[in-house]
Amino acid sequence: MTDDDIRPAVAADVGMVKAVTEAAYHRYIERIGRAPVPMLADHAANVAEGKVFVTGDPVIGLLVLEVHEDHLFLDSIAVHPDAHGKGVGRRLLHFVDARARALGLPEIRLYTNALMWENQKIYPKYGYEFVERRVDGQYDRVHYRKRLG
Repeated sequence: MTDDDIRPAVAADVGMVKAVTEAAYHRYIERIGRAPVPMLADHAANVAEGKVFVTGDPVIGLLVLEVHEDHLFLDSIAVHPDAHGKGVGRRLLHFVDARARALGLPEIRLYTNALMWENQKIYPKYGYEFVERRVDGQYDRVHYRKRLG
């Protein structure tokens, strides 16, 4: 599987987008005391708006991206637990870089829940730098950015 295997999601993918997101984020419910935001997303609307990119047949990983004037926002990344350790997340993160560059955007931004400490070890390995920790409503989030050179 290569970065070329990542494609825009279509309506027929919505069920798998929901299933992979739930499988990837379910383990955090008990830890953070509520469903993580990606589990609450309107997956059909995100797919229809062209925000979701998937990989695998059946889908084993996905991204939800939002294009802003000055950055690409990585709203969600999910890899099915059965596919952990197979480089899916790495390929998805490389795709985000390529997508931002193709759109002429100088920066990628994301946040993760402060209690999802695994993610806080991963993102710096891919060039993301800590920006701030901030409480947004019920969620304590750690914000990152990656400047593309």
